[in-house]
Amino acid sequence: MEQEVLSGSLEAMSVGGRSNMNSFSLHMVTWNVATAEPPDDVSSLLKLHSPKSPDLYVIGLQEVRAAPLKFVADLAFDDSWSHLFMDTLGPRGYVKVSSIRMQGLLLLFFSHLEHVPYIQDIQVSYTRTGMFGYWGNKGGVSLRLSFYGHMLCFLNCHLAAHMDYAAQRVDEFEYILDNQTFNSKESPNILDHKAVFWFGDLNFRIADHGMHFLRTCINSQRFNLLWSKDQLTMMKQQAVSLQEFDEGPLDFQPTYKFDLHSDNYDSSGKKRKPAWTDRILWRVSKSKSSSSSQDDDEDGETKSSEKAQQQASSPGEEDEEYPLEVKQDLYTSVMEYGISDHKPVISTFHLELRKVYSTPLVSVRAEGEWSADMDSMVTYTILQSFPSSAWDWIALYKVGFKSTMDYITYTWVKDDQISLDDQDCVQVYMSKDEMPVLGGECILCYFSSNLQCIVGVSEPFTVLESRVAIEEGLVPDTINGFDEALFS
Repeated sequence: MEQEVLSGSLEAMSVGGRSNMNSFSLHMVTWNVATAEPPDDVSSLLKLHSPKSPDLYVIGLQEVRAAPLKFVADLAFDDSWSHLFMDTLGPRGYVKVSSIRMQGLLLLFFSHLEHVPYIQDIQVSYTRTGMFGYWGNKGGVSLRLSFYGHMLCFLNCHLAAHMDYAAQRVDEFEYILDNQTFNSKESPNILDHKAVFWFGDLNFRIADHGMHFLRTCINSQRFNLLWSKDQLTMMKQQAVSLQEFDEGPLDFQPTYKFDLHSDNYDSSGKKRKPAWTDRILWRVSKSKSSSSSQDDDEDGETKSSEKAQQQASSPGEEDEEYPLEVKQDLYTSVMEYGISDHKPVISTFHLELRKVYSTPLVSVRAEGEWSADMDSMVTYTILQSFPSSAWDWIALYKVGFKSTMDYITYTWVKDDQISLDDQDCVQVYMSKDEMPVLGGECILCYFSSNLQCIVGVSEPFTVLESRVAIEEGLVPDTINGFDEALFS
């Protein structure tokens, strides 16, 4: 009894402290793939053999092959790079939550299944900067979302090339920031988000130094001697828009430009100077309340009581009650890949945060026995208010599914529903017609049409083999092949 009281006291004391913070790991990739097809193995790129798997993967590619016919086909069926990452991460419990493609720019967001119901308010945007804004070979694609109530934004850019265009690259970045907006009152612009990750082929070069000095520093791994002439580092001293972004030390070889299938820098007639063109930066917004108090100090004036009350209202309080910190654990290149003249860059982060909410919007469960011999029953319960719709649906997925659309079958939540005595608890039938005849391990997910995301996930359950199909001898031939395709 005393232990229970002590435990309760400690729990109460920890509310204002750090002990109830949660830590989530994020693995990021940026790679200019130079129109190449993907390699057979991306284990090193994704650090698949690390002792601890990340919670989230964010992958940004540039120069994905975008020939007209191929680009149209990719939009309809997903591109080969997306398929590779889904095929690799799906069996490991990751789901492609969202993606955006603008010609050669591709941004993919994967989450471990346990976090998927807490990823909401997903929106994407893009900005063209190539050919005076008419062509999408250069520009930026972004993906924003709420992760346990914290607004995150990921911006994948491919900026103007060549040594002399450092200022233009900054102008393009600022143009992208100004032009990308989201349908949100709290965070309509990129920099309104609590954390922003800016990455891609930013194309900044190493100025002034000659080729001999560059190669000497690289071969001796004295990379720090080159930092002061890195154009991004130099431009940060001039451009206010860059100054709030953090970046880890460039303690790895410049990632451009290499001979294909080689670790040798450009040996062509152009002999382009090596550069850290491929970068990953991040920015965490300051507390609105602290920003306001700093402004007061600078002005040297006392605000009215009404203004002070406004500044002490929910936004600043929320920043203090639900803090978010970003800590970088790794920032390096992966030298083993040679299909492009760029080497990929990876970074791992820890997001330290206090969850704004820890309950999904919807609870979903399978009722009774499931097989292709009979219609099955789903029970769902609305746990928190949200803008539900007649277009919401509940889908049956195999365990290890790859993306939201990778379902076996589904039912609309308003079709064939049965309301129970509990007004918040609803049952709905799922037709047997497309049930997997051979059965297998499955889960159910509730998809919100208005929120455009999964808001509820069931526990795994077993769909049994169809006794009728086995008795009638249908399994070995046509239906068996169908099920193998579903469950392979």
